[in-house]
Amino acid sequence: MTDITPDDSPPMLSGARPLVGHAGEFIRNPVAMAERSYAECGEAFSIRIPGRTAHMFIGSEHNRFFFSETDRGLSIRTAYPFFVRMFDPAFYFFAGNDEYRRQRALVLPRFQGRQLENYVATMVDEVYDLDRALGNSGEFDLVGTMGPLVMRIAARAFLGREFSARLENGFFEKFRRFSAGMDPVMPGWLPLPHLVRSRSAKRELHRLMGELIRQRRRSPVEPGDFLQTLIEARYDDGEVVPDRVLINLILLFSWAGHETTTGHISWAVIDLLRNPEALRKVEEETHRVLGSRSFGELTLSDVGKLKYLGHALHETERLHPVAFTMARTAAETFEYAGYTIPEGAMLMISPAVTHRLAGLYSEPDRFRPERFEENPKDTRYLVGFGGGVHRCLGVHFAYLEMSIALVHLFRKFEFELLDPNPQPVPGAHTKWPQGPCRVRYVRRAGTGCTA
Repeated sequence: MTDITPDDSPPMLSGARPLVGHAGEFIRNPVAMAERSYAECGEAFSIRIPGRTAHMFIGSEHNRFFFSETDRGLSIRTAYPFFVRMFDPAFYFFAGNDEYRRQRALVLPRFQGRQLENYVATMVDEVYDLDRALGNSGEFDLVGTMGPLVMRIAARAFLGREFSARLENGFFEKFRRFSAGMDPVMPGWLPLPHLVRSRSAKRELHRLMGELIRQRRRSPVEPGDFLQTLIEARYDDGEVVPDRVLINLILLFSWAGHETTTGHISWAVIDLLRNPEALRKVEEETHRVLGSRSFGELTLSDVGKLKYLGHALHETERLHPVAFTMARTAAETFEYAGYTIPEGAMLMISPAVTHRLAGLYSEPDRFRPERFEENPKDTRYLVGFGGGVHRCLGVHFAYLEMSIALVHLFRKFEFELLDPNPQPVPGAHTKWPQGPCRVRYVRRAGTGCTA
């Protein structure tokens, strides 16, 4: 890279088109565009999208700056106008740092320590239900099966057993339509079909959540579950939490847990099936930890002993981060890495590119869970679930449910990947495996659905 002066901007990526800049390339394949940019410009570069210039930085040091400056020199709220549309301008990290911390404090205890133990039985029950539905043999699409499983676990854990019964009545599809509003390029006011469907799904989901809250106030459950304790919670100063905040919190955790975990667990199955030696180690570890005990006897302590499975899930997060890019906007003008970043400019990082840097990981394109056994601290470079104060609160919940599901499925079934080279969905969308992505399965001899 040539010498720079303090008022320089990162070099502009080649190939910008008149008016639209790099928007077309970003919409088609943002990860490939970021990879091209890194090869052409190095760790800092600029791209043009309609109405603004964005600056992207690649590398773990830049990731640390990105997360440490969030809510200070960098704003998360103004970077994601589509999230504001999907939720509420006065909600969570969109509402400003003080209000964000107030709302975060309401839910943080429900994802810590012993609270996770309370979710194990729910996760086990839902995996049992999937086991019974699968029967002895057949085939299924990974996302089409893992997505509803993840949604049922989230709905039952966060909304209660009585609400999870509604899932078969189109609830999963409502969430899929709602998620379509996550469009980082198109203005929200455009009457595009996916944006119209997202707004309609939002109204319906708010109606359903509002009904559920009112029902729980009329008839509280004992002992209090996630939903009941959240409804009864108050801010630290004793103020009552408004219903719109409760609705959006419930919606956020149900939606975010489904959106990220569906992709992660689907890629984990793919990675393990494409790497038989790693799968063998997962199965041997499961046998050492569980022995002859049934799946229903699985505990949180058992899951904590599944170290190799945890490494495998981290390796999938490294290779297939579902959140392929993250964005902030500059709240003020500042200098960084020798560049001047003007107020209002967009800053981006790319977990998908940084996670595969040879300077961070040897053999970066290879699935090798052992790397985290050899260097446990290397997990600090992973940002698939965000970082800093805005790191996903539900990351431990997500890893727990993925571990529980994979333990049982690989213990009970032999799987074959029918589509051997799955690709991520194209475009600026959450990077799930693109369908069809099918597996064929046969139940192992002597393992009934309750074994």
